[in-house]
Amino acid sequence: MALLEEPIKEVMQLKNFIAGEWVESKGELQDVVNPATCQPLARVPMSTRDEVNAAVQAAREAFPDWRRTTPLARVRCLFRLKELLEEHFEELSRVQTQEHGKTIDESRGETRRGAEMVEVATGIPSLMMGYNLEDIASGIDEYVIYQPLGVFCHIAPFNFPFMVPLWFSPFAVATGNTFVVKPSPRDPISQVKLAELIDESGFPPGVYNLVQGGAEAALALLEHPDVKGATFVGTTGIGKDVYRKCGETGKRAIVQASAKNFLLVMPDASVQGTMPALMTSFFGNTGQRCLSGANLVIVGDDDAFYRKFLDAFVNTASRIRVGYGLDESIQMGPMQSLDGKKRVLGYIEKGIAEGARLVLDGRKPAVIGGYPDDHFLNPTVFVDVMPDMAIATEEIFGPVACVLRVKNLDEAIEMVNSSNFGNASSIFTSSGKAAREFQYRVETGNVGINLGIVAPMAFFPFSGMKDSFFGTLHGQGRDAVRFFTESKVVVQRWL
Repeated sequence: MALLEEPIKEVMQLKNFIAGEWVESKGELQDVVNPATCQPLARVPMSTRDEVNAAVQAAREAFPDWRRTTPLARVRCLFRLKELLEEHFEELSRVQTQEHGKTIDESRGETRRGAEMVEVATGIPSLMMGYNLEDIASGIDEYVIYQPLGVFCHIAPFNFPFMVPLWFSPFAVATGNTFVVKPSPRDPISQVKLAELIDESGFPPGVYNLVQGGAEAALALLEHPDVKGATFVGTTGIGKDVYRKCGETGKRAIVQASAKNFLLVMPDASVQGTMPALMTSFFGNTGQRCLSGANLVIVGDDDAFYRKFLDAFVNTASRIRVGYGLDESIQMGPMQSLDGKKRVLGYIEKGIAEGARLVLDGRKPAVIGGYPDDHFLNPTVFVDVMPDMAIATEEIFGPVACVLRVKNLDEAIEMVNSSNFGNASSIFTSSGKAAREFQYRVETGNVGINLGIVAPMAFFPFSGMKDSFFGTLHGQGRDAVRFFTESKVVVQRWL
């Protein structure tokens, strides 16, 4: 492919996918813009409540026949989808870079992770098995059968427009449910491309539906009586509203929310060996992910080690190449939205006002390739950060690293556990004792040992604690299978 080949060459008019048909919406249109070039890519409708209701109705009507379809037959559609994802791998990845701004390598990683969700869900004939015991009493046997419930929905975030809905939808349809996804209106094209492939995979009409839109469409899904459960990834503030609404309407819910992730560096960590993981963690996806590093905690009172590590961190960050992600040499793309950039700039100003020292200022970005700098920032690093500062406690969601110092591991763990958030944390060390102590005591759902991004594989749950997660079961793996099924207990005696 050419260096900057763009699969989206003309402005698209996006539609809803309902009951196996592409349907025009009557809702108002908004622009979808390439954040690197500031050029329009598509016009996305804000679907009406009636249009959302039509999607749910289609899913409800498709459920009885899909539920009676054997698990083997259901996963044959997923096997075909997996093949199509491989065939369209590069196109799907490039679409993500165009509409979101992440680098092409990051987009390829997102496409791969999404395909792995489909791959794992093809194992549902085994994953969905119940259990039984004969002779619980004389001549009486007992069984647990996992059964689908009906219509589920997903309200998607902007930061991983292709992958995150696939944390849920393959497991939902594989277990016999039907599904409605509402993409983020900021970058919905990836989900349109995915729906096209799902249609080609042979899923019956109504099993999988897509409705475009914003808050009104999301609220319509959460309030609909035929929706049995909702999955959501986004901010804690909105996540609490989603969880509350699901409680009010009796829906199951998986709500994965905001984060403030701590990365600890012990005095025995390798300085150079640690740098690639830290760069990816703090500045990958332009800092716009719930697994991004936020606070870099350097442990110990060795001033020489602190200075050596900090110099290496700042120097490495300063050399990150920023530009249009379709250029294979680029290491960091733009912020996805102007609002997102404004938010990050506000936190940088707040950090300065709080007394933190700005040792790498990314507010005047150097953009390779001559593209407009409207959405761009460069990596930013604060030092002399105190644990009670806003930049150390609140989610910034951008390429900003806050460096803190503590005396020992106990103090570091206490700092992590004092945070309102509990999404992820990591420790860099050559000490097995320190690593085990950290993983045992730290109050985060995902824990990394010498890893900067603690991204669980598709066959493990994506965990979370405190204000980073609301619910009981998580997305992905066995948790997802249990979330999308109900346990039916059968006690049986034949006379």
